Amino acid sequence: MACDISQPVLSPCIGICQLGDDGLCIGCFRTASEIGAWMSMGSNERARLMNEVLPLREAGHP
Repeated sequence: MACDISQPVLSPCIGICQLGDDGLCIGCFRTASEIGAWMSMGSNERARLMNEVLPLREAGHP
């Protein structure tokens, strides 16, 4: 899947910042390390997380 990096990738944060028992934020499905590293990630890494990783986590989350 090609990523459009011509625009900055916005944060997936929706303001519900709490880690669940599985270690994922209950609002955006990122891990604590992904949240902490967000500002230092490159556009491609952010886009991959947003377009591939987080949707899979959300789909598999009860």
